Amino acid sequence: MIKVGIVGGTGYTGVELLRLLAGHPEVSLEVITSRSEAGMAVSELFPNLRGHVDLAFTVPDVELLASCDVVFFATPHTVAMALVPELIQRGTRVIDLSADFRLKDVALWEQWYNTPHTCPKLIEQAVYGLPEVNREQIKTAQLIAVPGCYPTATQLGFLPLIESNIIDVDHLIADTKSGVSGAGRKAAIGTLLTESSENMKAYAVAGHRHLPEIEQGLTMAAGKEVNLTFVPHLTPMIRGIHATLYGRLNQDVDLQSLFEQRYANEPFVDVLPAGSHPETRSVRGSNTCRIAVHQPQGSNTVVVLSAIDNLVKGASGQAIQNMNIMFGFEETTAINHIATLP
Repeated sequence: MIKVGIVGGTGYTGVELLRLLAGHPEVSLEVITSRSEAGMAVSELFPNLRGHVDLAFTVPDVELLASCDVVFFATPHTVAMALVPELIQRGTRVIDLSADFRLKDVALWEQWYNTPHTCPKLIEQAVYGLPEVNREQIKTAQLIAVPGCYPTATQLGFLPLIESNIIDVDHLIADTKSGVSGAGRKAAIGTLLTESSENMKAYAVAGHRHLPEIEQGLTMAAGKEVNLTFVPHLTPMIRGIHATLYGRLNQDVDLQSLFEQRYANEPFVDVLPAGSHPETRSVRGSNTCRIAVHQPQGSNTVVVLSAIDNLVKGASGQAIQNMNIMFGFEETTAINHIATLP
């Protein structure tokens, strides 16, 4: 049994961590922080957790957090970097769901997040928590940077093609859609029901913060720089990421077999039969990424369809998957849920 703390328990990723960890047989939830809701019972704010989480929110306290075996940060960027150094120094392992430690290039991080990075030395130490790529490094990691939702769906879709060197990495395209929960729980006009319902729009076409993260992962897989056009869209649904990925093949390969073999031993990547079209509802509430690969009209264009739940495989579920690997638990423990339908 390990002791677990959560910093930032009131957002969507925070409550998803609570929901999943409450059912984990090897976890004792010890600390859940929120400056705005300190003193309030967790079940008062989130009634779905009534009878499952018997804790109240507290103000972040390094002493309490350091008594945990692992601390999750479900916080906006820059919050984790203020507390993580001391926790690491005290031997507590950290799983950060924010972007603070995802990019290895400090100057690039500061460019995209418009603020100085206060603990750049930890960036090199951080392990990028995509289990399908870095499982061995995750096992011994002290600090995990959990991938973003768009980067998870996009990288898992492109990786088999790039690792096999059968795609032109200078002309990659990711046309991605997200549910409104990806914008967080904060009040914002753009995510009001009257603004987002019955509507779909592209945003951040000139540059999204997830672009350098995706390019970093794909560049490492390719062994050379990649060029990605990344266009995100906001869609009128609560949960889900759907990525339609395009590339040019440079040789003729059995794409179905390639994907099936690459993910044959991955418990949370489901390669669908040839001709399939994964739907976001087929992964809602689950930690599964469902993928289908197509070669329209037998041309040299490859189209990969990748669907995940942005709050589970795209955030909290993947964070717990990392925790399971770090502490030697069965990787699927507490996150092997069947998607909810309808």
